[in-house]
Amino acid sequence: MEPIALKPIAHVRHGVPEADIPRLRAEMVAEIVIDEAYAEAIAGLEGYSHLIVLFWMHRCDPTGYRPMVHPRGRGDLPLTGVLSTRGRDRSNPIGLAVVEWLGRTGHCLQVRRLDAYDGTPVIDIKPYDPYDVFTDLRVPDWWYRLPHPAGCGFGIGATPAP
Repeated sequence: MEPIALKPIAHVRHGVPEADIPRLRAEMVAEIVIDEAYAEAIAGLEGYSHLIVLFWMHRCDPTGYRPMVHPRGRGDLPLTGVLSTRGRDRSNPIGLAVVEWLGRTGHCLQVRRLDAYDGTPVIDIKPYDPYDVFTDLRVPDWWYRLPHPAGCGFGIGATPAP
């Protein structure tokens, strides 16, 4: 396959210490600073309560790709294909977050739940709408052994994989 090139449209700004991001991710507030060239492209986002943010995990080690990993680095969880996890050790370190829209000041969007590092390049933003919502989820058994913040997947019909 031919390589592809991506151009960031924005970057993340929040000032939260990196070590605190995993613990604070559910309530963390961040800004997405849109590049001037894309400022007009965000018109209309304020009509949505949530957004999908795709970002480039630029701090990942490109030699860190492993096809099989223990989810969240936990040896007590089964060795699993990296594409079956949300981890960073991927061939293309693309992050995805569904965030809550809080507001906009000029070309800066304020959002909650964006668990990216300060300065992380944003490669795309999409509206999250009812088409994206599923209530009949299925997840592997090991997923229930991970800690989850309140409101993260429980009570919405998620069932273990058969």
